[in-house]
Amino acid sequence: MHKTMIGWMGALALTFGAAQPAFAQEPPTGGDRVDRSSDITREDRVVPRRDDRAAERRNRDQQAQPAAPAAPTAEQILAAAQAQATAAGVDCQVTEAANPGLTGESQVYEAACAEGPGYILVASTPPQAFSCLELAGTAYTARQRDPAADVGQQCILPANQNGLAVIGGWARSAGVSCTIDEALAIGKSDANNVVYEVGCAGADGYWLEKVGDQWTLQDCLQVASVGGTCRFTTAAEQNATVQAKLAGTEAANCNVQQARLMGSNANGRFVEVKCAAEGEGYIARIKDDATQQIYPCATAQRIGGGCTLTPAPAAAPASEQ
Repeated sequence: MHKTMIGWMGALALTFGAAQPAFAQEPPTGGDRVDRSSDITREDRVVPRRDDRAAERRNRDQQAQPAAPAAPTAEQILAAAQAQATAAGVDCQVTEAANPGLTGESQVYEAACAEGPGYILVASTPPQAFSCLELAGTAYTARQRDPAADVGQQCILPANQNGLAVIGGWARSAGVSCTIDEALAIGKSDANNVVYEVGCAGADGYWLEKVGDQWTLQDCLQVASVGGTCRFTTAAEQNATVQAKLAGTEAANCNVQQARLMGSNANGRFVEVKCAAEGEGYIARIKDDATQQIYPCATAQRIGGGCTLTPAPAAAPASEQ
């Protein structure tokens, strides 16, 4: 458009410049004006073309449109995310935030917090907040079933990739002393509390649940006894943990191949172990994380129904009289 206008004005300047000397001459006597229009040939006249006029109209229409609003600054996004966290009742001092876009007509924010997990915040009515840890756990479970599953909005800020540190810290405060190498939110309990799992390097892992203000723990041996499954604990790690508790007892030489929690009472937990040696097995009574008593399977039929991993040998037939 501008190039067309410049070309038009330039052509007019050239035309009027060529005619200027004639207008500079003295007018003829009698004061009559001289019509010099015939001096400008049809070829010299510059008339806007149809497409030039259309371009002018488009330019006017574009100039009449309101300017697009400026993108929010990082400071504005941070402030908006903090406002949404507060409105949603989330205890989060927002240290970093992103604005991934909209869900429906509601703005979505991702917030990293000074402590604890981050959140996806939806500026809906009422405001909504979703823990990054729970979203990651749901995505993990969905991808275990179907690697191509659509797992929805996930937290992507680097500061929110902190599940191991956050959940591991909670587990240590609950009394876990192993080296935690994996951690994940795995679902909710019957009481609607989030349940987390932690894996331990070379040892039995745990399920972790916050009930009220207190953390409760179940080791994976206990989880298995009620039909649950730990994702981050192998049978070898579990066996190694039980075998370590047999040190200093008459079952110290047992190479544990299998273990099961039989139950517990006021005297402690009762754990059956099957040893590598054929027909060798024990029941260990463990209290305060230490073995208090060992019962060989051969003589433990009255302890919780006896051994099932290593059945007691059949009694020898009575000799004929």
